[in-house]
Amino acid sequence: MEPGNNLQGKKITIIGSGVSGKGLASFAAGLGASVFVTERKHLDEEARAMFRKKGIAWEEDGHSVRACDADMVVAGSGIPPAAPVVIEARKRGIPVTGELDFLAPFLRGKVLGVTGSNGKSTTTALLGHMLTRKGFAVSVAGNIGTSLADSALRNWDYIVVELSSFQLHWNYRLSCSVAVVTNLAPDHIDWHGSYEEYIRAKARIISTQRECGIAVVQERDRTVLGSDLADDRFVCFSWKEDFSGRCKKAILADERTRSVYFRTGNDDEKLFGFDDLPLIGRHNIENASMATGVLHLLGEKDIPGLFTGFCGLPHRCEIVADIGGVLFIDDSKGTNVASTCTALTSIEGPKAIILGGQGKGEDYAPLAETVRKEALAAVVMGEEREKIVSALKKAGYGAIIEAEGMEDAVKKAASALPGKGVVLLSPACTSWDMYPNYKKRGEHFKSIVLSLEGSS
Repeated sequence: MEPGNNLQGKKITIIGSGVSGKGLASFAAGLGASVFVTERKHLDEEARAMFRKKGIAWEEDGHSVRACDADMVVAGSGIPPAAPVVIEARKRGIPVTGELDFLAPFLRGKVLGVTGSNGKSTTTALLGHMLTRKGFAVSVAGNIGTSLADSALRNWDYIVVELSSFQLHWNYRLSCSVAVVTNLAPDHIDWHGSYEEYIRAKARIISTQRECGIAVVQERDRTVLGSDLADDRFVCFSWKEDFSGRCKKAILADERTRSVYFRTGNDDEKLFGFDDLPLIGRHNIENASMATGVLHLLGEKDIPGLFTGFCGLPHRCEIVADIGGVLFIDDSKGTNVASTCTALTSIEGPKAIILGGQGKGEDYAPLAETVRKEALAAVVMGEEREKIVSALKKAGYGAIIEAEGMEDAVKKAASALPGKGVVLLSPACTSWDMYPNYKKRGEHFKSIVLSLEGSS
């Protein structure tokens, strides 16, 4: 059975019961399919209640042969192709498809796709915010935390979808009118097997576009994302001082004028000034540059006023409190080395950084070098503590403080500053050794900081 056909009476197995899995199951059941959800972990009560209500069968704590009693198997976000249940389904001749291919025939509206190693959530949310302020009917969905299935079979002007490398690995059918790749850096090597495979997955946001599709990318990433594609398919972002001039169309951030411009040939049109943006950090100028570049491509003008009301996303360089001159910043979403390095170099002032969690198989040498240049102290905790401490020592960095948990880490980081400065939670690791997700980690950090504020 090909995805997109009538689902009435078809037997569909959904692998995974996360946000995408629940959305896929609900959507397929609503179209008359007989749905079975298979989950290798324990289901939460919210999922069970929803499945009962919609007549969806399920299994938990492992995959059985029942998962292969299906006309089609759909892999939810994060399910790798090497998962035993996927291999078994294919061995039995059952079609296996990904979330994006399954939903693509049911999406009504121009799809604006955003991916990248870092900054994709902020770019997605800002783009959705600005289009909504222009009066369009907009859905913001995908890896940002809302199932793309919830947007299907509804009429939208634009569907702004954040796409992970996991989702894109399976993508053959979803074509974005505009595709944004915010940046590329090593991430999820444990899932993809190599950096080359990770890049190949990210590039599928562009390779699956139709010929009229446009891609907004970093100039430095242009070649690896589509060396065989024509230049007019790309709009390249660059800081003006680094711009090579190779791209016919470009988005340029200029430190001298503190402004961002859209360049076509030799003509520059100002998009916004740095001071118009209600977000901190050089990385957020890049995020906003790409989002506003998309609006320019869509023919929209008067962009600075569209920032109004956008406060950024939780756990992404989010200011928590200023306590006696110490600024506490929650960047719990900084789950890889590149993201943490970006946060460190984008935030000014003396810094004590909190690092550590569960690793992704990354090399910590670049992190150690950035910490050496940017941080007065590094407080390290979690499963990766020994590896990060070792990398810091190899880089000649001595201001290392080990902590037993978040509360200990926050207090030690604040004490390491000379009266004023920044305590930055940007772990460069996932949260899964200590928390169910980065949000819970960030929330714990915030609660500890706010308790300090209350006692000061």
